[in-house]
Amino acid sequence: MKIVILAAGMGSRLGNPFPKPLTPLANGKSIMQMQIENIDTYYSIEDISVVVGFKKDLIMERFPDLSYIYNPYFDSTNTSKSLLKALKKFSDKSVLWMNGDVVFDAKLFEILNPYIKNKQSFVAVNTSKVADEEVKYTLENGFIKQLSKTVKNGLGEAVGINYITSKDIKKFISRLEECNENDYFERGLEIAIEKDDLQISAVDISKFNCMEVDFKEDLDNVNKLLE
Repeated sequence: MKIVILAAGMGSRLGNPFPKPLTPLANGKSIMQMQIENIDTYYSIEDISVVVGFKKDLIMERFPDLSYIYNPYFDSTNTSKSLLKALKKFSDKSVLWMNGDVVFDAKLFEILNPYIKNKQSFVAVNTSKVADEEVKYTLENGFIKQLSKTVKNGLGEAVGINYITSKDIKKFISRLEECNENDYFERGLEIAIEKDDLQISAVDISKFNCMEVDFKEDLDNVNKLLE
């Protein structure tokens, strides 16, 4: 299995003059440092590839032992295209990927690992809240049916940690290629679910801390948990 961190974006909503994954937290670590340490608890950092773009050298200098994939169109494309560049390199592998702004508890892998072991594609979700601006989902026959920010009556929020098994990855790649430049990668999953009957589980990780840092308010809430 390969692990991909999506860290190409400019993170303009947070207002940093540097890549959002390098945002310092109350525990003295950056978002990405926490991600890498948590991954390293269960997997090898040798399997991590980071998709970079905005001020990429700052990330590469901070974490020189990781592998990197460059998205030169970071300022005009969204996560669907950053993820596509990574998956094309690993088209015969299973891939776990996450947004570069997700702060999470390492114990979260205790829930995710059985799905990875059984090679079941999934989207990690939080069912304790359903905010309008977040990616939401619905289910049909036990698998995800809809997955976007515009979903009505969503059952929970996608938290930005996902897994695609090797048997599903080629179909997913082809659907990411269909996505518009500004689509999130969830759009590729949604098309694959609709057109290819891809079975994506919604894995509830609500009992563990997991939050995407989009705005200063999110950062404040994360820091309160870490203090």
